[in-house]
Amino acid sequence: MLNKNEENRKTLEIVNLDDLIPKEHLLRKIDSAVNFERIYELVEDLYCPDNGRPSIDPVVLFKIVLIQHLYGIRSLRQTAADVEMNIAYRWFIGYPINKTTPHFATISYNFRHRFTERTVEQIFEWILSEVEYAGYLAPEVVFVDGTHIKANANMKKNIKQAIPVAAKVYEKQLREEINKDREEHGKKPFDDDPPNQPPEEKVVTKSTTDPDSGVFHKGEHKKCFAYCVQTACDSHNFVLGVTVNPGNMHDSVAFDELYDKVTGRFPQINVVTADAAYKTPWICKKIFDDKRLPSMPYKRPMTKKGNLEWYKYVYDEYYDCVICPEYQILKYSTTNKDGYREYKSDPNICRDCPSRVRCTASKNYQKTVAIHIWRDYIEQAEDIRHSPIGKETYEKRGETIERVFADGKEKYAMRYTPYRGLVQVTNWVKLKYAAMNLKKLAMWRWRDGLPPLSSYLNRALYLLLSVFQMKNPVFRLLKTGFIDSLKARLKAGLFCYAMRGFVYSCGTRPFLQMSK
Repeated sequence: MLNKNEENRKTLEIVNLDDLIPKEHLLRKIDSAVNFERIYELVEDLYCPDNGRPSIDPVVLFKIVLIQHLYGIRSLRQTAADVEMNIAYRWFIGYPINKTTPHFATISYNFRHRFTERTVEQIFEWILSEVEYAGYLAPEVVFVDGTHIKANANMKKNIKQAIPVAAKVYEKQLREEINKDREEHGKKPFDDDPPNQPPEEKVVTKSTTDPDSGVFHKGEHKKCFAYCVQTACDSHNFVLGVTVNPGNMHDSVAFDELYDKVTGRFPQINVVTADAAYKTPWICKKIFDDKRLPSMPYKRPMTKKGNLEWYKYVYDEYYDCVICPEYQILKYSTTNKDGYREYKSDPNICRDCPSRVRCTASKNYQKTVAIHIWRDYIEQAEDIRHSPIGKETYEKRGETIERVFADGKEKYAMRYTPYRGLVQVTNWVKLKYAAMNLKKLAMWRWRDGLPPLSSYLNRALYLLLSVFQMKNPVFRLLKTGFIDSLKARLKAGLFCYAMRGFVYSCGTRPFLQMSK
């Protein structure tokens, strides 16, 4: 029977907003995962308690921006329009249907002018600490990589500008070791640069629209203004730290800031996993000096096509010389200011050498081989590459840090930033990563959110686990980090999840396998 729907647009109904939201809705999970009252403490010093006009609730402002990043909405204007029409969004921010939602200009002004870079950093750290307290972090192995985000700048609007070359963070330490090496070889050490010497300059392409961005070359022909986002995550894909730099900065140069930030926050890091772009003498030395292990792949030598391979030139450490493929000796010449020992051949021998065409194009028939004074650290990293821990950790890059970038660009609209300036883009990226961490935390807590037992039982089991960890030989076979993770979950009240993980580990995996 044909049934025509009656006109119900003007029907008055009394409904409960909470009843309209599904029980499995994502915003319900997020709302129950953390206590948003913490935001009041973070922004308390930004508001006057007894003067001025009444402000919009800062939790509401943060939740609206959080909605934008959770659902990958590209503009704040569109987010404000969606919040006004979407019932789930209204329930999340605590606004009834008949109440006017905040204007997008108000939200934008607060996040541009009121909430500082320090405020956004505190919000990111607060969510990360919630993840850590819940026992979900696994920072023993950290994965580091960089990705580029297209800047809000026109490539045609640019100027050529000479800027001073940035000094290397390890310049002083490198200079000391260079002078020491030169003295050992009977060479005069380099003098310190005079204080009045003008800094070395280089010409770069600067955007007139967004001067903080840098030119990023996409392949051989395409190029655009972009920002380089250096990111570190753990084995569970939680973002541990992030830094934003101009797009023309190499990954190895931007590594130090991120590494110092993450290792200062998580001193329990044992392995640092990165791709070949980070395999430099300084980075390997820095990681080894901190009593950590670098997990890096094979780095193809950048030699000219058709020339002899680099490994055919063998370094003899005992005699401090290099032997070429024709079994001729290249003697030590000098140690340059870049930290490379130069070994040069005899031109009289190289003039009539049958391999000279593939060896050197020098007009004076002389071959020069440069070896860095920190070459031993590269060789140690190469040895770790072949070890079981090196192979196991590097294989996980595709499912950890690469997955973070893939989700960020595909689901969280991180391919293109609408903001300009390094500070605004940094805040924008940190809020996206905070949303990603919060979403994963909410999903995991919802999955494992069985009713915990009483606090007394949790406390008793926590103490019992600590005693067994110290005295029972069975527990000594387990990873210390695994036991600490169980204790953190018990401390957070996640008794059921902790016990389930313990039973799984004891029943399905041998102890000796976990202790390798």
